[in-house]
Amino acid sequence: MKYPENILEVGALLPDYMGFIFWEKSARYCNGNVPELIKTIKKVGVFVNQSQEEILEKVEKYNLQAVQLHGEESVEFCSALKEKLPKKIEIIKVFSADENFDFEIIKPFENVCDYFLFDTKGKLPGGNGTTFDWSILKKYNSKKPFFLSGGIGMNELKAIEEISKTKLPIYAVDVNSKFEIEPGLKNKNLFSNFKRKFDVANF
Repeated sequence: MKYPENILEVGALLPDYMGFIFWEKSARYCNGNVPELIKTIKKVGVFVNQSQEEILEKVEKYNLQAVQLHGEESVEFCSALKEKLPKKIEIIKVFSADENFDFEIIKPFENVCDYFLFDTKGKLPGGNGTTFDWSILKKYNSKKPFFLSGGIGMNELKAIEEISKTKLPIYAVDVNSKFEIEPGLKNKNLFSNFKRKFDVANF
């Protein structure tokens, strides 16, 4: 999210989380005002290989409730950041997945992150608008809850229904580019329709 009026429009639809990208190279880079949101919505700051100092500064400035690490942050980095953040702040570590992804690499992160997020491996750290082959998640060997991401739109509802029938600890579904009018500007009507059908399905 990027534009204050649009932030409020989407916020009125009551998503559980709302993301704000603080990586300057992103077309969705947020460097302006973030209006006050309903308390049930957790504000997530998205960072890519940025310093702990910058992350902590943004957490305080924007009153973030979660930090999403979308780069090559190490276990040591996550551990040190967790020590510095207030205990209530969630850490979401992102992994870009394809058919060659080795799920063993996530094990050391289990004790230093609250959630994982699996996104499509692409040219950019995220927001590529394409879905990866979710069948590779059958190899997931952790109990850590995770966010499912990567080019999710209206056409993926059936696939979400199918994967929700598995025993995978899917915690949330992350949507972004398939609901955009332009980078950072969301189509509130399209998102409302998706959320209504998603809620009715009760995955």
